[in-house]
Amino acid sequence: MKERIFEEGEYVVYPAHGVGIVKGFEQQNISGVDIKVVVISFDKDKMTIKLPVNASTVSKVRKLCSKKEMQEAIDCLRTPTRIKKMMWSRRAQEYEAKINSGIPLSIAQVVRDLYRTATQPEHSYSERQIYQEALDRLIKEYAAVAKIDEKDALTYLEKILAAA
Repeated sequence: MKERIFEEGEYVVYPAHGVGIVKGFEQQNISGVDIKVVVISFDKDKMTIKLPVNASTVSKVRKLCSKKEMQEAIDCLRTPTRIKKMMWSRRAQEYEAKINSGIPLSIAQVVRDLYRTATQPEHSYSERQIYQEALDRLIKEYAAVAKIDEKDALTYLEKILAAA
């Protein structure tokens, strides 16, 4: 299997944490074994992770999605909400799985399904938490793909959601 090596300064997506930036590579000695690690920083969370550069861990990190993939996610926001008739706990598990997949279209589905206008009933606390997590992930990747500020990305996505 071919290793995917990222470049310093490149935006990448680590599904469990969202969009980060590659800060560089380091050699670390762990239990007497020298290991090359990629250092990825997630500024909003004030978090840095170091992943061994090998096929199994680097395969979990991906480059930003293409503009076409992001457009599919944005188009999803324009479609009608699809809330299944099932217990919230089960839906919450499905939403979390979609968010943690790191796939923009899946994340957009969560945002679309949990979006509320001012005239609709308010979210429960857990719905708000899941909605905000999905929205944050989508905003970060959209901003990185479109090369715009996250505030502008939020404004754009909220405009689309309000018009749907």
